[in-house]
Amino acid sequence: MTVSHSPAPARSDVAAAANGTATPTRPYAVHGLVLTTGALAWAATMAVVGLDPQTRGAELAFSLSSGLFQVGLLFLLRTLWRTRALGVGRLARAVLRVEAAAVLLAICSTAGDGLGFTDMDQVGWLLLDAFWPLSMLGMFLIGIRIAIAGRWRGVTRFWPMVAESWAVVTIPALGIFGETVGHAVACLHLVVGYAVLGVLVARKTD
Repeated sequence: MTVSHSPAPARSDVAAAANGTATPTRPYAVHGLVLTTGALAWAATMAVVGLDPQTRGAELAFSLSSGLFQVGLLFLLRTLWRTRALGVGRLARAVLRVEAAAVLLAICSTAGDGLGFTDMDQVGWLLLDAFWPLSMLGMFLIGIRIAIAGRWRGVTRFWPMVAESWAVVTIPALGIFGETVGHAVACLHLVVGYAVLGVLVARKTD
C-alpha cells in the first residue's frame, strides 16, 4: 500500500481552483506608475511655468519634472523589451537599444539644463540637446511599429502610437496656432497620452 501526503493548499489557491483561474501578476506595475507620474509631473510643471521657463527656479522645476518623464520612458522601453512588443527579431531589439541610448542622452541634456551647465553656443551642447526631439520622434516611430506588430492586444496595441505622437502633434500646434494653444495641447496631450499609457502598462501581464 502506498501512502502519499499532499500539503493543504493555501486559501488563495483554493479560491483560484474554485474559479478555474489564477490571479495574474502585474510585473509592470512600477513601470507604469513611473511613466504616469512623470507625465503628470511634467504636464503640471509645464502648465505653471510654460514651455520656455525664464527664471532659474522655473528652469530647475521644468528640468526635474521632464527628467522624471524621461525616466518613465526608459521604464516603458524596458516593458517593450520584455514583452517583445516590436517583434522577436534582432532589428526590433536593436531599435529599442538605440532609442534607450537616445533617451539617456536626452536625460543628460535635461540634467545640464537643470544644473545650469548648458551653453548653446557650444556645438557639443547643441548636439546633445538635439537628442530631446530625436528621442521623442523615435518613440513615435516605435508606437507605429507596436500597432503594426500587433503583439500588444486591445487598446494597448494603438495607445502607444497616440501617446508617443506628443512631439509630432505639439510642435505643429505651436507653429500653426501659437504659443497659447500649443502650450495647452502640450499639457493635455501628456495627460491623455502618456499618463493613460502608464496605467495601461501597469495593468499588463506576461
